[in-house]
Amino acid sequence: MRIPAPAGPASPASAHGPRTAAGAHLPGLERFNTAAHSAATAALLSCCGSRRWARRVAAHRPYPDLGSLLAAADEAGYDLSTADLDEALAAESSSGLHPTAPAAAHTALRAAHAAYEASFGHAFVICLDGFRSDEHPDQVLAGIRSRLANDPDEERVVAAEELRRLARARLAHVVAGRPGDP
Repeated sequence: MRIPAPAGPASPASAHGPRTAAGAHLPGLERFNTAAHSAATAALLSCCGSRRWARRVAAHRPYPDLGSLLAAADEAGYDLSTADLDEALAAESSSGLHPTAPAAAHTALRAAHAAYEASFGHAFVICLDGFRSDEHPDQVLAGIRSRLANDPDEERVVAAEELRRLARARLAHVVAGRPGDP
């Protein structure tokens, strides 16, 4: 989701706008900080489907740097109620494979997702940061297989952590101006 450029003057976060924790200027963070509340909330909902999470993160703007924004997103993620987590998980969809992947791989992944969703009632979520894109299918299948052994309460804890990690990664991409990457 793209955050529109603000209509008015920039936020006084610093003389040159928000920065990453390492100090690099982030115009996407500046746009996020100064966007209308509804636009910021919509961008946040593309990162995590909990309306309470999105409103909470949006309400604490402006953020001086990416680290502060991600810390606020984490804190809001740790505070999700059962209903908030259900809402966020309901907004997720199971990932697929590249269309050129072999038919057997598509069948195996569909079957694994179906088994997971039948067991836990929501899409399988996993953050694949740190893995190359060619490793993603194997990581998803291995993750589903290992997590199918979890009891429902244990899996909710794991899913909540993966959702928090996904939201962080998606949010970092949104403010970096690359919303479709994760």
